Amino acid sequence: MFKTLICRTSLLRHLALPAMLLLAAPLARADATASPDLRAEVVATERAFAQTMADRDHAAFARFVADDAIFINGAGALRGKAAIAAAWQKLYATPQAPFSWAPSLVEVNDAGTLAISRGPVYDPSGKLVSGFSSIWRRDAPGVWKIIFDQGTDVRACDLEAKP
Repeated sequence: MFKTLICRTSLLRHLALPAMLLLAAPLARADATASPDLRAEVVATERAFAQTMADRDHAAFARFVADDAIFINGAGALRGKAAIAAAWQKLYATPQAPFSWAPSLVEVNDAGTLAISRGPVYDPSGKLVSGFSSIWRRDAPGVWKIIFDQGTDVRACDLEAKP
């Protein structure tokens, strides 16, 4: 019971910023729903974004980041594509990727303009070490840019549930 409470509390904290952003976004008519195709686009985009780490392709990583993106890590935040790309450059400098990630949950708002993705982060041996939550903005048909990203401690939560 206590472990479940900790997990739920951690998960709520982990999703607080993304949830607020999605709620604050302009929505389409109440009866409209985002198409499954848009959800599939975001899943594919998140997987391609993660593949940049596996491929050790920093330039490709930077192409997914919006100019006005904010990445929250630890006690601070990286603001803007240039600062994020510069900070992540060292993560691409070694021959082996320091971690990998994959989406386990993806949802798109009814307007089809914003999406949230979250999932597990693994170390090179495949051990679950963290989780992530990202907000994506649709800049053009088929073009999604990450605008917010935040890592989180696992705290015994199961982030590996499949979407």
